[in-house]
Amino acid sequence: MIPRYSRPQAADIWSPQTKYQIWFEIEAHAADAMAELGTIPKAAAQAIWAGGKDAVWDSDRIDEIERTTKHDVIAFLTHVSEIVGPEARFLHQGMTSSDVLDTCFAVQLSRATDLLIEDVDLVLAALKRRAMEHKMTVCVGRSHGIHAEPITFGLKLAGYYAEFQRAKERLAMAKFEIATCAISGAVGTFANVDPRVEQHVADKMGLAVEPVSTQVIPRDRHAAYFAALGVVASSVERLATEIRHLQRTEVLEAEEPFDPGQKGSSAMPHKRNPILTENLTGLARLVRSAVTPAMENVALWHERDISHSSVERGIGPDATIHLDFALRRLAGVIERFNIYPDNMAKNLDKLGGLVFSQRVMLALTQEGVSREDAYAAVQGNAMKVWRGEGRFIDFLKADPVVSKALSDSVLEELFDYGYHTKNVDVIFDRVFGKE
Repeated sequence: MIPRYSRPQAADIWSPQTKYQIWFEIEAHAADAMAELGTIPKAAAQAIWAGGKDAVWDSDRIDEIERTTKHDVIAFLTHVSEIVGPEARFLHQGMTSSDVLDTCFAVQLSRATDLLIEDVDLVLAALKRRAMEHKMTVCVGRSHGIHAEPITFGLKLAGYYAEFQRAKERLAMAKFEIATCAISGAVGTFANVDPRVEQHVADKMGLAVEPVSTQVIPRDRHAAYFAALGVVASSVERLATEIRHLQRTEVLEAEEPFDPGQKGSSAMPHKRNPILTENLTGLARLVRSAVTPAMENVALWHERDISHSSVERGIGPDATIHLDFALRRLAGVIERFNIYPDNMAKNLDKLGGLVFSQRVMLALTQEGVSREDAYAAVQGNAMKVWRGEGRFIDFLKADPVVSKALSDSVLEELFDYGYHTKNVDVIFDRVFGKE
């Protein structure tokens, strides 16, 4: 993660101060539960909160201690004892470092996911507004990058809206799966810490209890979480790639916002480059790069090892911060990008009516022409248009197979864009609901 691609709200979740505050809260809530169970004095639990609830944790001091201890949680607990005093000896009774680290990681990922869901809501709002704005703006649909049949630009955006609705659901499920607490002690047996302590900490931290923690929270949860982020990032890239294609000079049906004073190239003053969506494509790659390491973290040795630890210290902040930034940038692009209906109309007519080929072929079959003969007649005339020899409808009217089955007036009626947009309302109702 670098500052260029991070928002303060997302970066703060992963700051040392936030992490140490979560560590303290986990330890202090556990102390409260232990005090209620009579494991430690109630006065000690009260003193821990009194000394630490408003503390500013000195990360430099913790790092200094860790250089000796070679253990980050022990270094933190030592620093807490410097602030809280003798009662700090009652912290961490029967707990292991994984109890603190894994539960903290769950809290951080949960908070990050809340931000990501807010981001997706912004993307959805922007997509809905622009889809409604261009609900019936006719443009060409493409398959294999080649002109296919007419659609509307609003319908194109409605498809992305439906995809980001699914993205929101995936993030909600990812949070549900990742938000678990483990305070089970060495190898997860609760031998030295009562299970009621875990339940208390889970309730206080807004988490569920991990049913079986083997000293660590099972990493299949984390694999599923980062996989969900990877899918959302791929949705970001799909829409970014679409805008990049539409912005190409030869197409220019849509274009990123280009602000006053903005420069497109250091060498060519005329350039208006799709830099934002290219950036989104790159950020999506970074988010997806977390997926494979998260999958490989699942297979830890026996009850635990720490081969996952170094991976998660990187992919946790990097993937969530980059995706947060990407979603916010995408929402801004959608909200402000330029849409050019006139260019859409010009491109739609670029092949001289070939986009109606299927409808002509079907009309021929309905008049008794075999599908094979109908296909051959329509394709043969279409190829003349591809070679630049004239307009499709003129060739069809002159074709003996076609003209025998379809009159000129019927042929002209088949070249109707409205035929291809008649069910747009049905699709919009499916996506946005009846309004």
